[in-house]
Parts: sequence; C-alpha cells; structure tokens
Amino acid sequence: MRDNHDEACTFHPGAPYFHDAYKGWTCCQNKSTDFTTFLNTPGCTIGRHSNIKPVEPEKITGNLSKDDGPCEVIEVRAPIQPPMSRPSAETERQRLTPIVSASLKQAMQNLKLPEESGKKGEVKPGDCCKNNGCKETFPPSCEDCKYHPGYPVFHEGMKYWSCCQRKTTEFQHFLDQEGCEIGKHKWIDDKGKEIKCRYDWHQTATHVTVAVYAKKYHPNISYVELSPVRLVVHLHFPEENANFDLDLELKGIVETPSCSANMFGTKLEVKMKKAETGSWAKLDVPKKVEKVEKKEAPKQESFVDALDLDELDLTPTKMQLSEEAKMKIY
Repeated sequence: MRDNHDEACTFHPGAPYFHDAYKGWTCCQNKSTDFTTFLNTPGCTIGRHSNIKPVEPEKITGNLSKDDGPCEVIEVRAPIQPPMSRPSAETERQRLTPIVSASLKQAMQNLKLPEESGKKGEVKPGDCCKNNGCKETFPPSCEDCKYHPGYPVFHEGMKYWSCCQRKTTEFQHFLDQEGCEIGKHKWIDDKGKEIKCRYDWHQTATHVTVAVYAKKYHPNISYVELSPVRLVVHLHFPEENANFDLDLELKGIVETPSCSANMFGTKLEVKMKKAETGSWAKLDVPKKVEKVEKKEAPKQESFVDALDLDELDLTPTKMQLSEEAKMKIY
C-alpha cells in the first residue's frame, strides 16, 4: 500500500445483509437479487486503505430475564424499496434520435438508392404523405404529421380505425377523421418484403443492451421507438426494398429519457437504462399464443326401427327374434 491517501480506497463501511432474496449493504440503498451483482456493487465511501479488520457487531446471547435489568434489542436493517408498478404495454412510445456512424453513412453513399434512380422513391412537389390519415403534401406546411398508426376496419356498416375506434357510417366522414398520433411525415413508401435479422442482448447491473445485426439499412427511414416496457425497431433496406420489424414487451422497466440508440455499419445498438437495479431473467415477455380447439363432429347414433312384438319368439326357454325382425336390424 505504497500509494495510500485519503481517496485511495472505495469501500462499504456497513455490513452485508440478506433478506427476502435481496442482497445488499446496510450503509447504502443498493440491493440486488443476484449474488454476483451484489459482489460487484461498488463501495459507497472513500477513504484510506487499512489492514485492520472492521469490528463485527456484537451478538446478544444467553437468556434475558427481568433480573438482568431493562434491555432493548434494536435490529438495524436497510430499507428495502418496494417493486415499481408496471406500466401498460400500450403506453405511448418515444422515438429515439440515433447517432449514425461514419461507416453507415459511407455505405449509403456507395449504395445506389431508389431516390437516385429516379424510378422509385423520388419526392416531388405535391406528393402526399404516405401515413394513414395525413393530408399534407410535399413540401408540408407543418413538420408534425397527424396520422393513424392502426388499420381501417369495416364491420357491420361501421367504419373506423383500429387505433382510435371513432366509428361512423359515412365513408367520407371516415376519410376526414384527423389522425390520433403525432409523428414525422413519410414521403417514401418503404413497404416491401419482410426479412429476418439476428439479434441478441446482454446486461449489466444498470443497463440492458440490444444489438440487431444488419448492414446497408437506411438511417433516415429506419427508427427505434421505446416505452418503459416496450421496444419497437424498424429497419429498411433500400437495396432489397425489404424491412425488418421487431416488437418486444420488455421483461423489466426502463427509463426512456436515459436510453440511446447507435446505428453502426454492421449493427443497430439500443442501450436502455434499468429503472430498477437487478438482473433480468429474460429480455422480453413471451407473447401469448391462443390455442384453437378443434370441435369434433358429433357421433351419429345408430337407430333401430321399432319392432313389432308379434315378430318376437317369446318362448319360456329362450327369447329369439324372428327371421323377419333380424332382417330389419341388419
């Protein structure tokens, strides 16, 4: 300990505690259910290094009686924060502003985009916004786009959008309905075939990082939207006119304002800050798959024509059907 000064050591002056599956220190509010995370929790106090073991708190043993005088036993425990209430998966999402790397910009410059070909994707004055319900034309009078993120529904004479369900019977009233969500205008129709991209995730004590591995995706058309419990990723590949979509309900809760996105030449990386310290068992909540029960057709019962009692052979020793009755059965 040659280099020992007043700020050389970061340590916990308190004692460890274990309660209700939580592990933490009595000197600070950090707690976790994962033992490795507990061991890696940085100290909360700065001081000098010491080779003297801290004095352990005395344990009270033996029988306590009234003859020994008044004795008060005080148990000190760090306060345990209750779990946060989980927001709804339908909470409004925020679109992140990603940082685009130079490698992705260079890849876009070397790529022959549809805008450059002049055949597809060229925006001309007077072109309408491609978002449902938006009536703005290029160039727009307002940068905010009021549109319907859902799909049109026509059922039993009623017409409405699935996102807001303002029902009407008049088709013109349905077309004139103002959008229920505000976003950015979309002048290029990026609808194309769906492709699959590989993605994985990893976590630390404070953050969860999701990486989607992709190349040559358009940074201006692709986007990342996030809510406290939901992650939506859309990547557009202009060379193949294809899209990749990822929609996950997160296992834990994140702080949306403290999250960020980075677009690299080989992947998209989303870094999310946990709202609660602790380890996530999984990245997302599995979607429920509704099972459709197949109803079996009712079995047809065989019926026998009513028999005439005169056709039965009712002798004392045996009861037999006559030949004519047997022919009716078979």
